Amino acid sequence: MSAVLVIAHAERDEALTASKGLVDWLENAGHTVSMGSVEAMAIGRGDLVAAEPIRAAPDLAVSVGGDGTMLRSLDLVAAAGVPVLGVNVGHLGYLTPFEPSELVEAVAAALAGSLAISERMMVSASVRRAPGGDADDGDDAAAWTGLNEVVLEKRDPGHTVRLEVWLDGDMFATYAADGIIVSTPTGSTAYSLSAGGAVVAPTHSSLQVTPVAPHMLFDRSLLLPPDTEIGIRVMSERPALAAVDGRSATMLQTGDELVVTRAPYTARLVTAGGDSFHRVLKHKFGLKDR
Repeated sequence: MSAVLVIAHAERDEALTASKGLVDWLENAGHTVSMGSVEAMAIGRGDLVAAEPIRAAPDLAVSVGGDGTMLRSLDLVAAAGVPVLGVNVGHLGYLTPFEPSELVEAVAAALAGSLAISERMMVSASVRRAPGGDADDGDDAAAWTGLNEVVLEKRDPGHTVRLEVWLDGDMFATYAADGIIVSTPTGSTAYSLSAGGAVVAPTHSSLQVTPVAPHMLFDRSLLLPPDTEIGIRVMSERPALAAVDGRSATMLQTGDELVVTRAPYTARLVTAGGDSFHRVLKHKFGLKDR
C-alpha cells in the first residue's frame, strides 16, 4: 500500500470534486492519503495552505488544478524527491498531462510503476545584500527554488530598472529594462516565452537569461550552461522585486544582488508517455499543420 498526497485548487469546484473522488478510491483501496483531507491541502489565491507540516514524504503527490497548482505542489515535495502527477482543470495545462476523467486510472498506473517519470531541472535564488544596506525582513539568508523561473523586475510602473548581470563572477552587461528572467528549460514556455525567449526542450539542462522590454540594442536571450552562477545587481535608485514561479520572494535595493543557480535537486513529473516534446508543444499552443 502507498501514501499519496492530494493537492487541489481551492477555488475550482471541478478540482475539489475530482480530488474527493480520488481520496475515496484511494482509501477504499487501502492506500493512505496524506493530510487526511483534500481541503487541508487546498491551494487558493496563489498560496499553499496546509493544516500541518508533512511528517513523512509520500510515495506520490497528485496535483489537481492548473499549472499554478502544479508549481505549488512541486514547491512542497520536490526537495524530497516525490513524483507529482498533474491533472488539468485549468486553461493551458502545459505541466498537467492528465484530464479529470483519467484521474483514478492514471493514479493507479503511477502507483503500479507503469508510468514514466520526467526529471526536470529546477532553479534556485538567494540574495547578497549590499554592505551597509537594509536586509528585507532578514531574508538575506533565505533561498527559494522554482521549476519555471526567477524574475527580478521593476517595482514602480512607468519606469525601468537598471540591472547589472554577472556570469560566473564576470560582469556581462548592464540592462535598462522592465526586468530580467532566468528560466529553466521547462520555464522557457512560461514568462520567458512571452518576453521573446527561445523555446527549449524541457529535459535539456541549461539556464536562459531573457531581458523584459530592454531599452538597449542588445535584447537577445542567453542560453547558458546549467552550472552557471548568474548574479543580477540592482544599480538604479529604484528598488526591484524578485519573484519565483510567479510568487513574490523579496525586494532588492540599490547594490543588492540576486544570485541564481541550478537547484540542488530536480522536479519529478509523472508523464503520460508517447508524445514527443514538439507534439505536446504543438497541441498546447494550437499550432496548425497548414
